[in-house]
Amino acid sequence: MPGRNLTKLEAHERAELIRVDGYVVEIDLTGGQDTFAVVTDVRFGSRPGAATFLDLIADSVESVELNGRLLDPREAYADSRVQLPRLASRNHVRIESTQRYTNTGEGLHRFVDPVDGEVYLHTQFEVPDSRRVFAVFEQPDLKATFEFSVVAPARWQVVSNQSTPVPVPVGDRDGEDIARWAFAPTPVVSSYITALIAGPYAAVRSEWRSRDGRRVPLGVFCRRSLEQHLVAEEVFATTREGLAFFEDIFGYPYPFEKYDQLFVPELSAGAMENAGAVTFDEEFLFRGRVSEARREGRAVTILHELAHMWFGNLVTMRWWDDLWLNESFADYVSILASVEAAEWTHGWATFAASDKAWAYRQDQLPSTHPVAGEVRDLEDVLNNFDGITYAKGASALKQLVAWVGRESFLLGVHDYFVAHQYANAGLHDFLHHLEARSGRDLARWSALWLETAGVNTLRAEFELDGAGRFSSFHVRQTASHDQPTLRPHRLAIGLYDDDGVSIHRVGRIEIDVEGALTAVPELVGVARPDLLVLNEDDLTYAKIRMDERSLRSAEGGLATIESPVTRALIWGTLWDATRDAEYPASRFVQVVLANAAGETHSGILRLLLGQLFDAVSTFVPPEGRRRARADAAEAVWALATRAQPGSDAQLQFGTAFLQLAVTADQLDVIAALGAGTVTVSGFTIDTDMHWTLLTTLAAGGRVTQTMIDTQLAADPTASGERAAARVRAALPSFEDKARAWSAAFGSGEESNLMIEAIGEGFLEVEDASVLEPFTERFFTDMLPAWESRGHVVAEQLSQGFYPHPLASPELARATRRWLDETPEAPHGLRRLIEEHLADVERALAAQRLEAAVLKQQSFSTAGM
Repeated sequence: MPGRNLTKLEAHERAELIRVDGYVVEIDLTGGQDTFAVVTDVRFGSRPGAATFLDLIADSVESVELNGRLLDPREAYADSRVQLPRLASRNHVRIESTQRYTNTGEGLHRFVDPVDGEVYLHTQFEVPDSRRVFAVFEQPDLKATFEFSVVAPARWQVVSNQSTPVPVPVGDRDGEDIARWAFAPTPVVSSYITALIAGPYAAVRSEWRSRDGRRVPLGVFCRRSLEQHLVAEEVFATTREGLAFFEDIFGYPYPFEKYDQLFVPELSAGAMENAGAVTFDEEFLFRGRVSEARREGRAVTILHELAHMWFGNLVTMRWWDDLWLNESFADYVSILASVEAAEWTHGWATFAASDKAWAYRQDQLPSTHPVAGEVRDLEDVLNNFDGITYAKGASALKQLVAWVGRESFLLGVHDYFVAHQYANAGLHDFLHHLEARSGRDLARWSALWLETAGVNTLRAEFELDGAGRFSSFHVRQTASHDQPTLRPHRLAIGLYDDDGVSIHRVGRIEIDVEGALTAVPELVGVARPDLLVLNEDDLTYAKIRMDERSLRSAEGGLATIESPVTRALIWGTLWDATRDAEYPASRFVQVVLANAAGETHSGILRLLLGQLFDAVSTFVPPEGRRRARADAAEAVWALATRAQPGSDAQLQFGTAFLQLAVTADQLDVIAALGAGTVTVSGFTIDTDMHWTLLTTLAAGGRVTQTMIDTQLAADPTASGERAAARVRAALPSFEDKARAWSAAFGSGEESNLMIEAIGEGFLEVEDASVLEPFTERFFTDMLPAWESRGHVVAEQLSQGFYPHPLASPELARATRRWLDETPEAPHGLRRLIEEHLADVERALAAQRLEAAVLKQQSFSTAGM
């Protein structure tokens, strides 16, 4: 039996057999707290006499009617499929079913606001979850029109892909006025981008006027209890900038009727590109002051989802093999739009610092895969929403633009939209249009960049003459033993000198790198600079290694380099070498603390402080970890107190201190900040910051249940409830950790985001040894959880309760033993556990390097 899976072969065979005309879906949301009633009508063509199936995950199926004949639901519906035998050339299926609300962010998610008791609903259908709401051919290449009608309380907002119709009263139930919303049919789209959002949402409406005079209605929505945090005008401004920019560079008008953006509770993804009805997680509604990096992240996410209206929604992949093309393209052009149309002019620095760090990590895990790898079934694709699908793919597209030229690239994109509008296409179709415009044969480029895995490493090899000039210069390219592919790279080399005040660029050349060794004759005779930067302007995707002189120059004056992209590139190089156990963690920490005060780019600073935490928490040997963390906390608190009051830097340094603090004196300072007896001008302890400091205090054993209850009474919101759960899970006793474990792995009543919050608190530890009793428990409980819970929750359990902070040989041995003894475990779970093991082994290698450095230093000191 197939279970809930669907293979690529099955999808291909079904697509060869049928053509779907359209769906009419009637949904009644007035039936109770657990389930809702649905009637699905589907019309499609087929080869006469053939058989196929509809996908459906239902609580029960009451009726199945195929071409006027009733099928026995007990026989027709099983194992998430409705079997349809003896088809005609034209077919009509009508299915009545009872569907179940979820609290996992899959299908139709139901949330009750603790502030006012109001019910809020939203759908999340990607990858295979529209079948949790209605019967459907659940694959992206069976596009159709969708005509939804919804019965719900008359006072609600009901939003779908088409413009919201005027609701028609249909009576009352239990004293509540009920109405029906009948939406017009959608354009031809895939089922995973259809949407339904319903509840008493607060709404702000506006419009956008295109250059040709079209008016596109705009809407922004959120829960009523969060309305004070809804910055609608900022959202509208970014959206209008994006619409104008994308219409201009694509040469194709916005393809849908309207554009609503809805901030919904407990979304299982950061955002989802439903056609004309994009949903965002409420984390983007900031309840207090946040860093500029987080504001930039919200703007880029808005632009990313907007880009999907063209790439993914107008033209859709045939199968999930090309998920990367959807996400990578949206990633690339959202950064382009943020830089060229919005206020975030240094967006490529953020991309170099953050996105590419994600990609480099993912590409060095045992689970790495080609950007355009084969996806065998739905279980495969669920695991591929990763740094390769998004950030490496976007990096490859950035390199492709450098390879073919921006004008040719965008003209090819325009042709792709025109040729495949409201239909499906794949990678080869995309490359065909780029080849036609650029004149370049991209088959080899695609094979090397998109169809193989792994990341290359580039380093400079040179000789000098007696005057300190290059007598020879080459770029050496290497690859790992497991992923040996060498790739063509279009890249720049930057030459920098240090004048004692700043490190500034004195030269730049652009070259093509091919094979293992590429000569660079342009640099022969050029004076050796203080700093050589391979991959200047971050044109390609590769790990970079620096010569010792360049490394010393960067360490001493990194913050003085003007270009934030160059700074991001060098920071990434240092961190990558630290992760590879080639650069001591203590040295990385010293460089961060020496240069952080001068880092003006919020996104780079945010990433650096996160890497600082990782370095002192896991890359330092256990015996030195507490001291390293305490020293780092002391240093960042000094930076916070010296920073300009109210500045972004002060906010970030202060927040980092709250997360790093570990000594009694440091916890005393945090407690005093919370009580208001210690204040720092400009550093405000708002509600969310108070929860952050409580989490650190809890891990240090300084928080009581009464303190948590008092803070929750002051913040009785969904965010407050999750924060309280996080703090409780951070309490250090075995009993507290065990209660957190039971809450997450137990009854299944906790929502997806609540489990995520509990997991965050569980791993918040001052002394990692408190997690040792849970290592074997993790391996005992994880497989049953994976088999009984939905994918979203199961993945959160795996990420949130694997005891990463231990980073010990014992943890590595236990993980290897489970992998050896559980070969039958599902592929998705094994992949996550293999990734955990790779991270632990990397941390152990870094610890060994750090121990060797400390030993060498002690020998040197002893010999003085």
